[in-house]
Amino acid sequence: MRRPRRRQCAVTGTGTPHAGEAERGTLDKAAHENFPVAPFFLPRAWRTDLMAVYGFARLVDDIGDGDLAPGGADARLLGVSATDADDRLLMLDAFEADLRRVFDATPRHPLLRRLQPTVRRCSLTPEPFLGLIAANRQDQLVSRYESYDDLLAYCALSANPVGHLVLAVTGTATPERIRRSDAICTALQIVEHLQDVAEDLGRDRIYLPAADMKRFHVQEADLVTTTAGASVRALIAYEAQRARDLLNEGAPLVGSVHGRLRLLLAGFVAGGRAAIHAIAAADFDVLPGPPKPGKVRLLREVGVTLRGEG
Repeated sequence: MRRPRRRQCAVTGTGTPHAGEAERGTLDKAAHENFPVAPFFLPRAWRTDLMAVYGFARLVDDIGDGDLAPGGADARLLGVSATDADDRLLMLDAFEADLRRVFDATPRHPLLRRLQPTVRRCSLTPEPFLGLIAANRQDQLVSRYESYDDLLAYCALSANPVGHLVLAVTGTATPERIRRSDAICTALQIVEHLQDVAEDLGRDRIYLPAADMKRFHVQEADLVTTTAGASVRALIAYEAQRARDLLNEGAPLVGSVHGRLRLLLAGFVAGGRAAIHAIAAADFDVLPGPPKPGKVRLLREVGVTLRGEG
């Protein structure tokens, strides 16, 4: 992630306070992510750019999940009528149209106006942003994944573009770093899926591969309980190990950069490792709610990652 410098006026393009409320409500969610979005130790320009990218990524996910703030401000900003505001595919189409204005005109939504200076300053291309939109379109059409490879293909849209954007903003992208970044981002996405099994099921989505569920004798009914049985725990442990292996594969990315960027990337890896530790500490029972790591564990994992251990 990264940020340019300038902060957009909260009411740009609307003349009402609703635009500011929509923008602030989305950006405030950064504090609740598994990984640091724009930590204080980064240069101010990077923090600005990273929050601009985060604002886009968070908003597109909120559209796809139906988690937009009540009142319809985002729909109005995107030119969608109140009667169509609940149509997620239509909203994603409108959001993509506004994204394209970032590259050749003036976007309507304040979060995309905030993104425009970053795009220009860092010469970002539309592809990573379009990938994130495509992932959310897929969420409206696909609610189950047959194989692990199918899930990896989804993560290539839903997670990996974020890493591409971080490397592009910091001017550190190389083919090898992108490969390592993809492993980290996919791992973080899988970890989030494991933490949110119950929440995702409430949206009629299951990100546990059906082939793996069959292998561990887990049926969908086994996920609709207040606590996980032995088979579900074994399945979660198996998927958690896959995520851990991906984090280990991607971890050399941290040692390939220097300075504060190295600390930022270590925070991403450490966040994933700490979350996996929390899942294991819960005996892989994720059904009561998402196991969350404590700050002490997170700091410990940062140190391990910076030393190249783990």
